[in-house]
Amino acid sequence: MKLLSKVEKSRDFWFLLIASFVFFLLRLPSLFEPYWYGDEGIYEVLGSAIRQGRILYEGIWDNKPPLLYIVYAVFNGDQFYARLLSLIFGILATITFFFLSRKLFGQRKHEQKIAMWTTGIFAVIFALPLIEGNIANSENFMLFPIILSALLLFKEKINFKIYFFAGLLLGIAFLFKIVAIFDFAAFATFIFIATTKFKKRKLDLLKAARDTFTHLLPFAIGFAAPIIFTALFFLGSPFKYFIQATFVQNVGYVGYGNKLIIPQGFLVLKLVLLGAFCLYLLFRKDKFSKAVLFILVWFAFSLFNAFFAQRPYTHYLLVLLPSFSLLIGLISLDKKYKLHLSVLLTIVLFLVFSKFNLYGKTPFYYQNFISFILGGKTVAEYRGFFDKKTPVDYQIAEFIKAKTSNEDKIFIWGNNSQVYKLTNKLPPGRYAVTYHITGYKDGIENTQSAINKTAPKFIIVMPNVSSVPFSLSSYGNATRIENVVIYERVF
Repeated sequence: MKLLSKVEKSRDFWFLLIASFVFFLLRLPSLFEPYWYGDEGIYEVLGSAIRQGRILYEGIWDNKPPLLYIVYAVFNGDQFYARLLSLIFGILATITFFFLSRKLFGQRKHEQKIAMWTTGIFAVIFALPLIEGNIANSENFMLFPIILSALLLFKEKINFKIYFFAGLLLGIAFLFKIVAIFDFAAFATFIFIATTKFKKRKLDLLKAARDTFTHLLPFAIGFAAPIIFTALFFLGSPFKYFIQATFVQNVGYVGYGNKLIIPQGFLVLKLVLLGAFCLYLLFRKDKFSKAVLFILVWFAFSLFNAFFAQRPYTHYLLVLLPSFSLLIGLISLDKKYKLHLSVLLTIVLFLVFSKFNLYGKTPFYYQNFISFILGGKTVAEYRGFFDKKTPVDYQIAEFIKAKTSNEDKIFIWGNNSQVYKLTNKLPPGRYAVTYHITGYKDGIENTQSAINKTAPKFIIVMPNVSSVPFSLSSYGNATRIENVVIYERVF
């Protein structure tokens, strides 16, 4: 009873309860969205394929580490449950972020208020569809283990086990998406800066190396452990595909937008700026508190992370959100550097708005949901809000389900793989979307072989893609649904 009475009087408890409830309310509409988001469609196909016995990467393909696909496999590709888990992870991330903020900003009354405001900013932005918090992407699952790792590094007593578990959490985040390597690098850099000591204003390299090794070894072992374990799991024929998806594929992906004089010139420039900033913090470390150093280092690496691939995908901003929110709190806390940090924040906001397209329909997103549940919109109108092609996808799915048995196969020439999930079917080959089929050397051959083997009853040709590179001589009786052509096998 005393414990219950203490909890009831705890301001932190009531704040977290309200913050979690607000987060839940803002995310609630995401649970009832139609199947419309292209990347989720791929995850859903992979999750269903794994449940039906296909080997990840070898039998069904996408270019990320395996943990996201395992999540979808647990729920057999069901979007509702994947997003519900994402919502739960979001609430856990919010709670953990609050305790991290309390550690960083202090325990005095005005510092506690800053921690609350900072957490509120984090929670609201993360919950909204503004930067695709509503989508069950890798980033949505990564933030909780990353923030928890940061919290562990600020325990009163840090020992081997703490460093190991902090690294382990980042290794788990890495298995959701490789960009967690930048959070590992950020925390490792912070550990190096925080533990490095100067002797008469000169850096003792030998002692710095020894101290860094002592602190970073368990951290690195923890980070590597789940990655090595996962690699061992894929030993055998799927191993080369695992390496390609987790590591090799990202080299070409990063090269897409980073050309500046030389192929990776812009990336090199960003690395130089990041390195220079970290060196500045190292040699000026006595001017900053441990908390300020941590926030600045994490923010620098997170900014690098968000702009790493130079692609304008909105959900990339999720990796920047925790340190961005902490930086806002730091501006309120530290008057000494308020002007400098405000200028930095203004520059970053300019870069973000000039590079990324935030979800401009955020207010209408909730209006659409409320109107639908109150009967002001039809199902088709509700679905069409997300993408005008979504109602057509559902029409196609209804047609296919009415015309096929469980044993019948289909093939979709297009990039909306969510139609496979809507029809409870799988692609005949390794690849679920056209841009994968045409983007990989074995794509056409693998898909052609699979079509020959499975003889799909229907081939569905979507608009706005290249011409079908496979023979349709065995198909006829074409049916049209809007601009989609559906061919039925005749012999």
